[in-house]
Amino acid sequence: MSNGVSENTKKDSKAEDIILIDDAIAGKQEAYRRLMTKYRQLIYNLIFRMIRNKEDVEDLTQEAFIKAFNSLDKFDKQFSFSTWLFKIATNNCIDYLRKKKLNTFSIDKELGGEDDDYQFEIPDSDRTPDKNLMESERKKILEEAIENLPSKYKSVILLRHRDEKDYEEIAKKLKLPLGTVKAHIFRGRELLNKYLKDRLGTF
Repeated sequence: MSNGVSENTKKDSKAEDIILIDDAIAGKQEAYRRLMTKYRQLIYNLIFRMIRNKEDVEDLTQEAFIKAFNSLDKFDKQFSFSTWLFKIATNNCIDYLRKKKLNTFSIDKELGGEDDDYQFEIPDSDRTPDKNLMESERKKILEEAIENLPSKYKSVILLRHRDEKDYEEIAKKLKLPLGTVKAHIFRGRELLNKYLKDRLGTF
């Protein structure tokens, strides 16, 4: 009997996810919020088991949702949304750990910090003049993207990445609730990701 209840619960949850995904694709912000609320702790716990550093776990959790939300139109509804989200989060962690071990250089040195997964790093294997020019162009695009952010998002992104402040320090400096700081950083990164997705894809 309990298995039947469990299976029905899973079906109800999957049906709810499909409705929320359709609403999110249609542009309803509340659907994004509900999906994130539903799965955030699960994704956070998954990443924490792999990474351990709380600041990095927070950032990677946000990145997993950003990537998932930007690819909702590619989600195959015959599968579970949670499984798909777990796969994105796991791949994020693997990429993050791999980048920690690579000898890399950032395309934007001024944004250096502990959040390597947000520095758009590439292996430093061939520093040819063409690659140096490409790096310079990418840096300009990134700086332009940050400059064009709404001020409330720009300020937290710069404090987080350029000044390497943690969330509590940013909240204190800007006199904002910690939850607001995290939300602004998430939204700022989301806007940057959307802007850079097309522009950096040409290099």
